[in-house]
Formats: sequence, structure tokens, C-alpha cells
Amino acid sequence: MEEERSLNFIEQIVEKDLAEGVNNGRIQTRFPPEPNGYLHIGHVKAICMDFGIAEKYNGVCNLRFDDTNPAKEDTEYVETIERDIAWLGFKWGKIFYASDYFEQLYDLAIRFIKEGKAYVDEQTPEQIAEQKGTPTEPGVASPYRDRPVEENLRLFQAMQNGEIEEGKMVLRAKIDMANPNMHFRDPIMYRIITSHPHHRTGRRWNVYPMYDFAHGQSDYFEGVTHSICTLEFEVHRPLYDYFLDQITGPNFAGLSPYGPDYRPKQREFNRLNITYTVMSKRKMLQLVKEGLVAGWDDPRMPTVCGLRRRGYTARAIRTFMDKIGYTKVEGMIDQGLLEHTIREDLKETAPRVCAIFDPVKLIITNYPESPDKPEILVAENIDGHPELGTREMRFAKELYIERADFLEQADNKFYRLSPGGREVRLKASYIIQATGCEKDANGNITTVFATYDPDSKSGTEGGNRKTKATINWVECSSAMDAEVRLYDRLFAVENPSADERDFRELLNPDSLKIVTAKVEPSLAQAKVQDHFQFLKQGYFVVDDDSTPQHLIFNRTASLKDNWQK
Repeated sequence: MEEERSLNFIEQIVEKDLAEGVNNGRIQTRFPPEPNGYLHIGHVKAICMDFGIAEKYNGVCNLRFDDTNPAKEDTEYVETIERDIAWLGFKWGKIFYASDYFEQLYDLAIRFIKEGKAYVDEQTPEQIAEQKGTPTEPGVASPYRDRPVEENLRLFQAMQNGEIEEGKMVLRAKIDMANPNMHFRDPIMYRIITSHPHHRTGRRWNVYPMYDFAHGQSDYFEGVTHSICTLEFEVHRPLYDYFLDQITGPNFAGLSPYGPDYRPKQREFNRLNITYTVMSKRKMLQLVKEGLVAGWDDPRMPTVCGLRRRGYTARAIRTFMDKIGYTKVEGMIDQGLLEHTIREDLKETAPRVCAIFDPVKLIITNYPESPDKPEILVAENIDGHPELGTREMRFAKELYIERADFLEQADNKFYRLSPGGREVRLKASYIIQATGCEKDANGNITTVFATYDPDSKSGTEGGNRKTKATINWVECSSAMDAEVRLYDRLFAVENPSADERDFRELLNPDSLKIVTAKVEPSLAQAKVQDHFQFLKQGYFVVDDDSTPQHLIFNRTASLKDNWQK
């Protein structure tokens, strides 16, 4: 029986809140992606936390798109995010958008202005940044900080009316320019964006709320109890609480249907950083736009769609998240652990087939000619698991084997084919002995010759004879050509994000190699996203662009497991 996993610190917080009756024992989380790119494996860690907490404690997790910046957002990203979450196996309660609350947020901003808690600033972004000071030195007040309320209201209305040019004014909260937490030094609440229409509201709005102002209030409007995010937002939490302080409690109970005691709670966990990759959306976008990868779903990308196309299963990715856990300490996870997890997932389910990457012809000289009636052998899809099915393998006089499985002159440490009486078993068939080879004018071996023992057929009494090596093969006349894409790590350095060089200079030049392989005819029926283990080669998946006329396989992972426990 599997041991029960110990609670992570977020689960401990939730159980304590439940025990104390916080928010009337209600559990509601949310996953709030910005629809400005594709989800990557770092997001999956948050998804597993947000949805996992709701599932475990009979709560609900909603999907809320943080669509407060129309310059970068698109419905394409909304659709792909929904598809990726569903593929991972999670179900949201409802779908919300930050734009659902634009009217309420705008009204709140007006109230802040009327209460002297916000003002319109005309300084440039550079001036505002300079006047904020440093962590050890207080900031300098804006010359517009003490504008009369009426003037702030008029200017903010002008900003919304489209009368003010983009970038010329912002609305700032009036808090404390000397606060040691620099996020309190009059943070920007609203900025003007007129250059791009919003993907949902069109040209209805010309001012858009900043994340810090929109996020906590959206949580509050929705009834979120546990607002779970990554550690970079820990320093934002006091500001999250400050804004909530302005709209919670008995005086503002009408803003929420959950009662005067209701209040969201923000808690943070460590981000996911994996070796040999980057998690920055900006850098990923550069890779895509500059053609350094084939798109967001390039199998070398850490995006969910890229991992899926690479052959990673949702089950393996979720298992990986369980393995790495959730803490308050940032760290770097070895990509080898992710690869180990998919191997463990596929080794019991992926059918085994033969695929020859560097073929050379093998002629069995004493095998009878039978072009009209080839011998049909039966092999188990996974050795030792007949319940997982079998497949037919056509056997004949001429076969393809791997070039590396034959040496004309070999020492006693080479156990595969070589002239001199050494016996080698052909996978699921007969024992053979090499007798010689034929070469072209450049000395390259073109054909290997061998004899077989007709009484050594696998599955028969004579087939029990042991050999020191077994090699793979496919029959020549029925073998199919397949494009095989051998993917490796995208970057050549372990931590490209920490390297001072341009990250594009750190790309692994060998992250993709393409070979044309000879494969078993059984693969003619393979469908997109079918998984296989190519014997002695690795785990592979049928690519999205594959067709019966042009088979394409992507390497998911090699057979060798480099991850050290």
C-alpha cells in the first residue's frame, strides 16, 4: 500500500483555516493566467496547486484570465490555455476575466480619488522610477501628489474619455513614499492604453488597471478564499492586503455577497526552475518570432503544448509536480528528473517496436526463398506482458539491421554480429552467425551475410538457447520509411537564465537531429500521440503532422536515465 503523502505547507494552512472556520469553511481558489502567451511547465506547478487544493478539500477552482493589458493579449491564448488545462485533467468551476470587473474597479478608483487616496500623475515613467528612491532611501513625492480632488477626478475622466495621449498620465495610489516596502511608494493603479483594442471590450476603455490593483479586488469580487501564487509576489502581499483593507469590513459589506467577515488570503510558494531551459515568456516569444524554434509547440519548448507534442503525458507531468513538491525556498530542478518521470510512465504502457536508424542490409544465405509466403512471427508488445497484446513481424531472407550491430573485425568485448562463429539472436526470431560482408568502392559496408539456425526460433523448445546479444531488425520488403526527430535539451548550459551572455548564444546546436529510419509495418496504423518504445533507441510519439504516407516520430526521452536520486 502506498504511503500517504505528507501535507505541504499550503495544505497545512488550508486545514488550519478549515479547523478555525475561516470564511465559513469555504474553499475557493483560482488560476489567473494572463492571456499573452502559452502556458509552460512553470504554470503547471501553479495549476496543480490551485486545482489540487480545490479538489482535495471539496472546494472550487475558477479560471480567471488577467486581461488587463490589451497590447499583449489575444483570444488565441485564451483558447490554448483552456485546452492545456483540460488536457492536464483539471476542471474549473467557472471562467472569469479581470475585464468582468472593469466597471467595479473604475468605480473603486473614483472612490479612492474622492477619499484623497489616489491622484493623477503627469511625470514620465523614468521620473516616477527615479523618485521612488531605493530600499534604503525614501522616495520623493511627486509634484502632482497634492492635486485637488476635483482636478484629479476631471483628469481621470479625461484619461478614460481618450482625451489624454497614451503614456502621458497615470493614476497613482497615495500611500507612503518613505515606506521600506517600495511597492507602497505610491504605486500606479491605472495607465492609459489607446493603441490596442481589448480582445473582449473593444474600445470601451482607455484606462486599464494594474495587476496590484486589479488582482486582489477580483479575488474579492469572486469570493476567492485562498489566493495562491509564486514567491515573487510575496513582497506584493502587503499591498494586496492594503487595497483589500479599503473595501472589506462591516462598512463595505455590500461589495461582497460573502458577508462582512469574508476576506481572501494570499499565500506564496516557490517557482519552478528547470535546468537547460528558460521560463521567461519574453524569451520564449523571442525564440518563436526569430525562428529559433518551430513555434510555441516545438517539442524542445517547455510549453504545455510543446511537452505534449514531445510525448509527455499529463499523468507524468502531474507526477513530476508531486515529486518536486511545494516549499518557500527557490531552487533549480534537474531536467533529468522530468525525463525520469516520463520514462517511468511509459515503460509499462508503450508498445515495443523495432526501428532501424542507420540501416545496413542483412542477407541470411541459408534461409529459404519465399517471396509469396513470408514467415510471420508473433512478438509481445511489451516483453513479459502478453495481456498487453502482440503484433506480427514479417520475416524473410533480407532484413535491415543497425550498422553499429556489425563489425568486420571485433575483439572479445563486442558481442554482436562479427564473422568468426559468434551467435546472436534476432529479436523474437532466430539465432544467426555472420559469415562476411560486402563493401562499396569507398570501403563502406553495404551488405552483411549470415546463416541462421532453423531450430532456434523464439518461443519453441530450441528457442531457449541463450546468446550474449540480441539485435533488432525489420524485414526489407515490408519496412516503412519514417522521419524520426531526435530532440535533446534546448540549451547547452545548465542555467541559461543566470548566464550573462545573450541567451540565444546558449542554444544547443544539437537539440534536433533528423534521421530517416526503417520501421516495422505495424506502425502504419499508428495515430497522432500514440507512444512507442523503439527498442534500444528510446521513447517516441507520433507527431501531430504525421500521416500514413509520411510517418513522423518525435523522441520523448532516451532509454538511458541520467537522473541521480
